[in-house]
Amino acid sequence: MATADQVKSLIKAFCDNDKEKFKTVSLQIAAYEAMHGHEAVARDIKKLLDSVGRYNSLLKINNQNQMLESLLPTNRLKDLVVSAEVKDKLERIINEYRNRNKLAKFGLCNRRRILLEGKSGTGKTFTASVIAGELDLPLYIIQMDKIITKFMGETSVKLRQIFDEIMNSQGVYLFDEFDALGADRNFDNEVGEARRILNSFLQFVEQDFSDSIVIAATNNQKLLDQALFRRFDDVLHYGLPDEEQIKKIFDITLKDYSDSFLYTESLISTAKGLCHAEIINACNDAVKESILTDKELTEQSVMGHLNERSDIYVSVKGA
Repeated sequence: MATADQVKSLIKAFCDNDKEKFKTVSLQIAAYEAMHGHEAVARDIKKLLDSVGRYNSLLKINNQNQMLESLLPTNRLKDLVVSAEVKDKLERIINEYRNRNKLAKFGLCNRRRILLEGKSGTGKTFTASVIAGELDLPLYIIQMDKIITKFMGETSVKLRQIFDEIMNSQGVYLFDEFDALGADRNFDNEVGEARRILNSFLQFVEQDFSDSIVIAATNNQKLLDQALFRRFDDVLHYGLPDEEQIKKIFDITLKDYSDSFLYTESLISTAKGLCHAEIINACNDAVKESILTDKELTEQSVMGHLNERSDIYVSVKGA
């Protein structure tokens, strides 16, 4: 049975004619029912929402809280191109969440505070979307630029509001570009306010016993305070794609467009050194070129766009 707060929120959304809020609360009720073993009820609620219309567009949690935006992803683990080690950890996180009530009977908690570390474009943000999609939970993206302010004490107050949402609205919460909050407190250029912000975050994380999943993503592990690591249940490290991952990216982006496309070792070698996002972008550029010119997709075209992406990195490093 839905909680009293959820019922009140549902009624308020109806009275305010706030359709997106109504859908969000309905999904929260569905997740609540599934968590308590009422999977048939949860499925029925989602089917009713599907009949109203697709709801996987960008939403605001509410009109007052501009620090959070929400997605209802449909991505799955099979769509994610990462190392076997990362995929195994993700499967464990997802499995523990689905069986958290079973673990709770033995006094154990599921992994729900996750740190993702790796270079930009290696799949960290997409991972949060996949976890949310696999668990049929909304993905709440914290708008870091709306949290961090120049006024003393205000950032900590906003963090408290975020963690109140984490407690009250079940979902997957992503702190992207976490470096802004988690910088090492020992750095000489860190001021007292930055230390207070990080201390507040650590305190909120330790006090959070919600059913939500909290994910922090960073491009630079070295910038993070070591005190953070013991607050997270799992740390996932993301690297540049290896040969097998590059092949999978080609399969997803190129073969779906052209069944006859064949990639060679030379093409794979050209892609090495680029991140997942850059390889995907290069492949998409080649596909668009093929469509607009009415010409067959060729290895030379893909290679040209990959080299173009590589040249950008070389020029940036040399600048």
